[in-house]
Amino acid sequence: MRGWLTGLALAVQRRRGGFDLGRCDWFTRTMSALNGVHILLGVMVAVALGYIGRWWYLERGRGALRAMSPADLVVGFTVNFFDTLGIGSFAPTTAIFKLQRRMADEEIPGTLNAGLAVPTLAEALIFIAIVTVDLTTLIAMIAASVAGAWLGAGVVARAPRRVIQVGMGIALLIAAGLLLAKNLAWLPAADGNALGLAGGTLLFAVCVNCVLGALMMLGVGLYAPCLILVTLLGMNPLTAFPIMMGSCALLMPVGGARFVRARRYSAGAALGLTLAGIPAVLCAAFIVRSLSIEWLRWLVVVVVVYAAVLMLISARVPATSPA
Repeated sequence: MRGWLTGLALAVQRRRGGFDLGRCDWFTRTMSALNGVHILLGVMVAVALGYIGRWWYLERGRGALRAMSPADLVVGFTVNFFDTLGIGSFAPTTAIFKLQRRMADEEIPGTLNAGLAVPTLAEALIFIAIVTVDLTTLIAMIAASVAGAWLGAGVVARAPRRVIQVGMGIALLIAAGLLLAKNLAWLPAADGNALGLAGGTLLFAVCVNCVLGALMMLGVGLYAPCLILVTLLGMNPLTAFPIMMGSCALLMPVGGARFVRARRYSAGAALGLTLAGIPAVLCAAFIVRSLSIEWLRWLVVVVVVYAAVLMLISARVPATSPA
């Protein structure tokens, strides 16, 4: 791409004379952005391959494929399909697993981060390639979320069951509140048009995204808070998609690998989320593209609140009793 554009510019220089490529600011900025985006996309592909290899290495011989059920594939396709359309996957998947009693409550955060990592990487590759956002803002916020996830995963992987249950119950209630606010149009109007941040505003956004990355390890989805954050700071809401998906795409493999190593997750359910999630993302991004999902948002609010209540009730059961 760069060679083709450079050749075109040189041809114009020969044709018109006096054209100085080095003084063409738009060309320099375009080339820098293209290089930066290509590098970021390359890093994400490398992370995806490295994460898959690491997961296989840690799980070899454990029979994860045999532990996967057809229901895991159905859940994986459904939550990742609607995640690509902007609903988010953490709260719905947590609710489904809780209602299914698919795994112990303390294994849910690890299953989410391990199983949804690769589909989210696919989402990030698509949205970073098609949505324009300031590269400095994008990379800084992604790096902050990864740092937060690395710290948060270490805490959650060692946390007692009851702490995780209470934390996830509160997280689900927060998620339901954000969804309710979105459904009732209580969130700030999406009228910003900035493509990036700078100075103290950027520092504030980086700090908040670091906290959101840590909370992701407890099952608090990053999508809705990140969308609210960039909107409040005056950015174009579309820029939230590459930021939030890029953040999750790199922080989830970091956290997911720690959960896999600690065996604090359900391998079969995570594998189902991954295998069915990738085609779901491609289907939503390239085939469906848009869908009326207002009714589904309300259904998700109801289900998530119900699951949050169940999670908090489970936290009151003694650790020796089944949750």
